[in-house]
Amino acid sequence: MGRHEALRPTLSQKVGDFADRTLENTGIHRPTLPKIRKHFFRPVWGFLFSVCWVLVSIVDPYSGTMASADTIQAFDYNAQDPTQTYGYASTQTISFTRGGFNILTGKDASAMFVESAATPSPGTSQAFAYATLKTMGLGEDQYSCLVKLWNRESHWNVSASNTGSGAYGIPQALPGSKMASEGPDWETNPQTQIRWGLKYIQARFGAPCGALAHSDRFGWY
Repeated sequence: MGRHEALRPTLSQKVGDFADRTLENTGIHRPTLPKIRKHFFRPVWGFLFSVCWVLVSIVDPYSGTMASADTIQAFDYNAQDPTQTYGYASTQTISFTRGGFNILTGKDASAMFVESAATPSPGTSQAFAYATLKTMGLGEDQYSCLVKLWNRESHWNVSASNTGSGAYGIPQALPGSKMASEGPDWETNPQTQIRWGLKYIQARFGAPCGALAHSDRFGWY
């Protein structure tokens, strides 16, 4: 330790000297405080640390965040995001009228009109979709909804690509590689794309009219 460092006053000494100079001509004397030994607070810090360690070991600090059976709230399916629940086929009412039919979804006040689609020509993508829907137990009304939906999405173009979102194919799968679950030729085979698209619609909405109603309201399905 150098001589300069040994003679350098501490912060407490500087504060005391300043107080003495300030009170020098006032007749007030600074009280003499007892000198605290070096490392005086070490036992105090050790005691506090020991107490905290014991408390953490005995009391679970996360116990207040655990929900009991009395505080768990049942999940309200009616409170879900409407974009995720709208369009369920089970909530729709279809009423036939001249040239087509009206679809009333949920509690919507206005119905959506869907024109009846013509019988597809044999060998076309629409004919394959129509036959596939029949095997799924769905009728011509659902086929008409599918025609309107996929006319809007891709015009039944197997190579249709959305440069903005990356959606691809007749059903506009996002990403298009999802359709590989139906076959490695998903990029070029309309039947592979249609199978995937119908399975997606059935799992998500129950039937094409549900998907159409969702697309009509939110712009996607």
